[in-house]
Amino acid sequence: MATLAAEPLTAEPLTAETYPPPLTEGEQDGLVQAIKDWSMGNGLAVRPPPAVIPVDADPAGIAAINAPVTLFPSPFPRRCFDQAKAVQPTYNELYASVSRDEEFLGQMVKEVLDGDDFIRNLWQTHLRVKEEGYTQPLSLGLFRSDYMVHRDGSTSPPSLQAKQVEFNTIASSFGGLSSFTSQLHSFLASTEYPLLSRPMDVGALDLPECRPVEGLAAGIEAAFHAYAASELGHPTCVVFLVQSEERNVFDQRHLEYQIVKSSPTIPVFRLPFADILTHTSVAETAKRQLLYRLPRNPTRVLEVAVVYMRAGYGPGDYPDRDAWEARYQLERSAAIKCPTVLTQLAGTKKVQQVLAAPKVLARFIDDETTSAGELWKTFTNIYPMDRSDAGLEARKKALDAELCQAYVLKPQREGGGNNIYRGAIPDFLRSVPEEHWGSYILMELIVPPPVSNLILRNGRVERGGVICELGVYGTCLWNQGTGEVLRNEEAGYLLRTKGDKSEEGGVAAGYGCMDSCALV
Repeated sequence: MATLAAEPLTAEPLTAETYPPPLTEGEQDGLVQAIKDWSMGNGLAVRPPPAVIPVDADPAGIAAINAPVTLFPSPFPRRCFDQAKAVQPTYNELYASVSRDEEFLGQMVKEVLDGDDFIRNLWQTHLRVKEEGYTQPLSLGLFRSDYMVHRDGSTSPPSLQAKQVEFNTIASSFGGLSSFTSQLHSFLASTEYPLLSRPMDVGALDLPECRPVEGLAAGIEAAFHAYAASELGHPTCVVFLVQSEERNVFDQRHLEYQIVKSSPTIPVFRLPFADILTHTSVAETAKRQLLYRLPRNPTRVLEVAVVYMRAGYGPGDYPDRDAWEARYQLERSAAIKCPTVLTQLAGTKKVQQVLAAPKVLARFIDDETTSAGELWKTFTNIYPMDRSDAGLEARKKALDAELCQAYVLKPQREGGGNNIYRGAIPDFLRSVPEEHWGSYILMELIVPPPVSNLILRNGRVERGGVICELGVYGTCLWNQGTGEVLRNEEAGYLLRTKGDKSEEGGVAAGYGCMDSCALV
């Protein structure tokens, strides 16, 4: 059995007693088998990575394995959990407002353009559509705000606070698997944990309800119903844009299946991002409706009411000019986008850094309100890497062999595996032209209280210290022109967990695992 961590963190643990309980070899084997069977029986699954099942051993792509998951729900402070959920509608409002401020976003883009062609191309796509004129005023956001627990030693006694890691405005994943992870742990709490040699009584764990599938689906349904009836006589539909050979397909499918439960049924189709130009077109009308032709029957034409993007968030999805033309086609169409280019740009790390600066928040929301005050409490220290006074000071910290140990360097990217941590920062910066440094931000690392758990990943159990990251989902539908907010809801939670020596937390990227909260 692999070990997650060799040395503990120094802060006080969240639980006074030994948690999770020690397991005999037989107990662990039995728990693992129960998890594997329940997961596959209920859709807590992913396609296997090639390292686990080689492609030539599964040429038809029929294999699936249980998603990486903890054997027990991880302890999480109730105060921080409630704090993060309560502030989500304020974050929804904030980022909807940011996406409407073209002048502000233009300045953010300008500050990171050097060395970031991806951001430049997104902005150019917006400018092309703006010149022609947007035809769809409504925007949909399925957001996720990610947090870690911070132990603030400056208070007496020390307090625990939820501090924001990042805000996701595109492809906010794992709502489907999160729902089922919570159900898995509830099932184990009723059937397996009471039978251990160190038993945990039924009801001993405080497991909060977790229903992001319903919350996120409701956001898409609201956008679908807000779309005007087709003037062309076509049935309307929702299109999920996905990456080719997506391993995290079941997470997405759970959301699709929930939408299809609506009455009357809303048609939902999956379309690989690379096939946009092949299977969609824009009607030559003033509204520029987006038309989708079924690949299996091209004579069947539907009008796309909502485009939900689970792809298009990184440079890898844009290998050539055609890919950018495909994004332009979507953006200029009448379909309600989730997200628009402007909403995607609002989610860049540069925007997160600037919003945490004094006096900036007031540009977008009333920062004298109680809700804005609660939002402020979630901010952590983030610095630019430009040539401003603050940026030059940040560069000194980033290049110092000792000071850099307290920071993470972040590019303007979504998805796991992009960040540079601690001692790796100086050498990385020296490998990048200095004129490109401004496209990064420097963020102070959040040091959470120590937690222990066991992780089942690809059939192997890893035991030791872990770090948990809470994600809170939100749905927001607003009018980009008038600012009217038609929907603003908190939509459930996600808990991702990784070994406390891992520098990244992406589950699909192979770093983290699915978890759920045991509130303490």
